[in-house]
Amino acid sequence: MFQFTHIDGYHKALKSGTTTCEAAVNHYLECIQANQHLNAFTEVYESEALVTARALDNRRNNEEKTGRLHGVVIAIKDVICYKGHKVTAASGILKDFTSLYTATALQYLIDEEAIIIGSCNCDEFAMGSSNESSVYGPVKNALDESRVPGGSSGGSAVAVQAGMCMYSLGSDTGGSVRQPADFCGIIGFKPSYGSISRYGLVAYASSFDQIGIFGKHLNDVRLLWEIMSLPDDKDSTMNHLPPKQTPSSPAKKKLAIFAEALNHPGLDEEIKISLENFIEKLRAAGHTITEIPFRLFDYIVPSYYVLTTAEASSNLSRYDGIRFGKAEEEKEDLALFYSKNRSAGFGTEVKRRIMLGCFVLSTGYYDAYFAKAQQIRQLIVSQMAEILHEYDGVILPVSPATAFKFGEKSDPVSAYLADIYTVLANLAGLPAIALPMFSHSNNMPYGVQVMSKRGDEVTLLETSEVLLAVSAG
Repeated sequence: MFQFTHIDGYHKALKSGTTTCEAAVNHYLECIQANQHLNAFTEVYESEALVTARALDNRRNNEEKTGRLHGVVIAIKDVICYKGHKVTAASGILKDFTSLYTATALQYLIDEEAIIIGSCNCDEFAMGSSNESSVYGPVKNALDESRVPGGSSGGSAVAVQAGMCMYSLGSDTGGSVRQPADFCGIIGFKPSYGSISRYGLVAYASSFDQIGIFGKHLNDVRLLWEIMSLPDDKDSTMNHLPPKQTPSSPAKKKLAIFAEALNHPGLDEEIKISLENFIEKLRAAGHTITEIPFRLFDYIVPSYYVLTTAEASSNLSRYDGIRFGKAEEEKEDLALFYSKNRSAGFGTEVKRRIMLGCFVLSTGYYDAYFAKAQQIRQLIVSQMAEILHEYDGVILPVSPATAFKFGEKSDPVSAYLADIYTVLANLAGLPAIALPMFSHSNNMPYGVQVMSKRGDEVTLLETSEVLLAVSAG
């Protein structure tokens, strides 16, 4: 029976002839079929994946040089363009839309001989924290099907969680990789803003969006990031410097934790106790953990939602039934035509965020909301830069609670406040990762989030390795 632990072991098995790429693909196709009820995939590329696998097996058998991701089976979120395949952002307005090109980050993986097995379900236009707003219906958490998998990249998280692929790609605008990873008990990595090209990623909020990675093995997650972080002239916001390859940072880490985060009234008591115990365990292992104030903490969520909804209202204006999007019946009045198309095509949450964005950008409110939020964002960027100049990283909870029940966060305000620990990294453009560590008394997983200096994913991943070792020890 096919088994996968990490890429290195898989490649050794391929080289020794104990397995094949075709056997791997068939294994994952069977898993996808067996787990259809979880609703993780919007489309499975069965025939194409098998053809690719056979071609890779032939190449390897002919002793040709193989790529670093030779035969690695990867799923992608339904907001990442793949030429000749549907990309709908889980929205009715993009029903049956076929991409004309491939996202740069995805092409880099394909160039290293990865096998793309399918497209994963998500919250509509990546707007949500529960994967309940998809036009395809909600994704279920494989550990407890009465609970959400997190969002917006819930399908990508469950695909890895339930063993339907080796790794998957998501997008993270305010925690949409880290929070579902936390709810599903796997690793979720969001690189720095500009680390990975956004060309071919359907935009939600362009100054926040970042492609991220789901997996179960930290070194493999690092490998995918290294491959995808190559330069791309098609994305003008990308950092064109090569990934920072600093010498190994000190074995004993110097980390900060925000007092306001640890003592927040919304934080589940069991999660708080686990984090406090873990901090003591780190100290006992010789690491320095300092509790420091972060007085802008209460401004994080309001600033985030003002800015992202403003950007969303601009980005989604292109979906009008003419430039992009499914058109309803034709109307002589252009405004009515647009209204009909958007009313029928967009779901409730997307409409809510578009209207909120239009409001904060409108005359008389721009200075009071949007301009003020931009000022707060700049203060957050400056303060985080100062903190991370002194510390190797900041540790935080990932979410205030474990995966919640379907329908539990029907109030949008309570749903937005659940992002309190993740949106900081997006506001400041920092790399951040969710590491699975603990199990709650309700039998659901949760872990620890780590952030590091912008552009220094190397230190973040080294620190993550240390934290996982201490947790396991």
